[in-house]
Amino acid sequence: MNTTNLTTFITVMKTGSISGAAENLFITQPAVSKRIKNLEEEFGVTLFDTVGRGIIPTATAHELLPHAKKWLEDYELCRIHLQKSKEIAAGKLVIGTSHHIGLHHLSSVLKQFIQTHPAVQLEVRFMDSEEAHKAVLDGDVALAFLTLPPTYDRRLQYHTLWSDPLYFVTGTLSTLAQKSDVSLLQLAHHPAILPAANTFTSQITLAEFGKHNLRPYATMSTNPLESIRMLVSIGLGWSVLPETLINQDLVKIDMADDIELQRHLGVVTNPNLTRSGSTQALIDLLQVQYPYESESRQSL
Repeated sequence: MNTTNLTTFITVMKTGSISGAAENLFITQPAVSKRIKNLEEEFGVTLFDTVGRGIIPTATAHELLPHAKKWLEDYELCRIHLQKSKEIAAGKLVIGTSHHIGLHHLSSVLKQFIQTHPAVQLEVRFMDSEEAHKAVLDGDVALAFLTLPPTYDRRLQYHTLWSDPLYFVTGTLSTLAQKSDVSLLQLAHHPAILPAANTFTSQITLAEFGKHNLRPYATMSTNPLESIRMLVSIGLGWSVLPETLINQDLVKIDMADDIELQRHLGVVTNPNLTRSGSTQALIDLLQVQYPYESESRQSL
């Protein structure tokens, strides 16, 4: 339905002439006639009869008039409502997060968000960072908190929220726990428990070994870092874990070289998705708690 045609029709009915409507709408008389003709063709009716130099509304025109006014009123109310909905944080908001970030970094952020915006129905989906990354790209979630990939995808936007240094660790009863100046070469000959090779966290570890043409001797693979911590703590191998997961059952391996493994945790958004008021409210909260600017890193 063309609201311009309806507005023109109502103006013609009000002024009683094509010329009067043209003057009120600041358009030409042929333009008014064209809009009325379009409306007549759309409904398949005659709205005005020509008598001499003037026009007379038909019975159909009088029947249409209250409906046209109601349609325009409803349209305006709908437009205002939709405009406000872009600004108001309400309705359902679906976000993704890795298990580690959800458990160790995100609770305070989301707690403040739902307290500030109680009208938002927040749905949190726990998934691996790689899966969350794809979910943002596919538009399945509004945004995701994850381990940022070593290589950025140009189609997405990335913002670092937390730096998360990684450390070589082993169980307290492991022989590695008693050694000093352990080299990567020595480490490569001991059983390792790492996330799957395609995960962002594992790629950081493998890249460090790759600099020395080495590859760790991975005897077991599991993605949840909490599971890796348990397996390492009982002596099944060494691994690389963030500070937040190192407990009394683990020790940092005394490495011969000063190796700094660093992963970055952050939020990923899709600029091609229209942001709802709820999405924007969460992003605004993050900006206040963790001020950030647009980042650039090597992109795909």
